[in-house]
Amino acid sequence: MAFTCSDIIKIIAAVILPPLGVFFEVGCTCDLLINILLTCLGYIPGIVHALYIILRY
Repeated sequence: MAFTCSDIIKIIAAVILPPLGVFFEVGCTCDLLINILLTCLGYIPGIVHALYIILRY
């Protein structure tokens, strides 16, 4: 699977603010709510979940 320019922008957004990267990828879904919760509990789990969502789709 090749990375596109938009994937790179989403990954950068996910590192800076994880819910933003997830929102760019899937919109307002339960994945976004899970990511917000994980980011509140710890910044690193939020980043890992965001990268997983971005690379999965």
